[in-house]
Amino acid sequence: MRALLVEDEQVLRDQLAESLRSAGYTVDEAPDGEEALYLGREFPYDVAVMDLGLPKIDGIKVIQTLRGEARHFPILILTARGHWQERVQGLEAGGDDYLTKPFHTEELLARLNALVRRSAGFSSPTITAGSIVLDTSSQRVTVSGGELDLTSFEYKVLEYLMLHPDEVVSKTTLTDHIYEQDCDRDSNVIEVFIGRLRKKLDAAGGVKPIETLRGRGYRFSPAG
Repeated sequence: MRALLVEDEQVLRDQLAESLRSAGYTVDEAPDGEEALYLGREFPYDVAVMDLGLPKIDGIKVIQTLRGEARHFPILILTARGHWQERVQGLEAGGDDYLTKPFHTEELLARLNALVRRSAGFSSPTITAGSIVLDTSSQRVTVSGGELDLTSFEYKVLEYLMLHPDEVVSKTTLTDHIYEQDCDRDSNVIEVFIGRLRKKLDAAGGVKPIETLRGRGYRFSPAG
């Protein structure tokens, strides 16, 4: 999952970015509202962490602008503003949840995980597709009760496909959601990840849920 992290305090931003990456997120960082607005317009995020007290453009204005331009990815507001009126203002601007500083990183990660799931239509951290069970909290995948040994990128690809069942997902879309902004991207690597996933899923339980649609991308069929 790809996350936009908007925080002007560099030490905190660095700490949060490290925690998000350790939790499996692909992270783009913005130190101010202007950069946040640019990134939010240019890239397809699965979730954002947005501070409100930002330089250049206030976080409330950034959220309002993104929502006005039909950017619907969930936004977790992160703020030192403790008054309830300001929290209400952030939610009414288009935020989906909020945390007040100081906070526990574990809670932030749990809230982000919930926002990503709910935006895809899942209420539980466990996603089940036939004999395949993916736990978004522990990032464990089992097939017929046996755990799969997946690399970080293999897990990211499978998680994205399972969160978007029966949708046609292009290689470009997968590339955008698993690589960070400045990474050297090669969409052909996606074919390698898909090939490895198919072999592991087939070997573990004889399941073949990932369909290739020539010239269009891939589709995960839970009944596959």
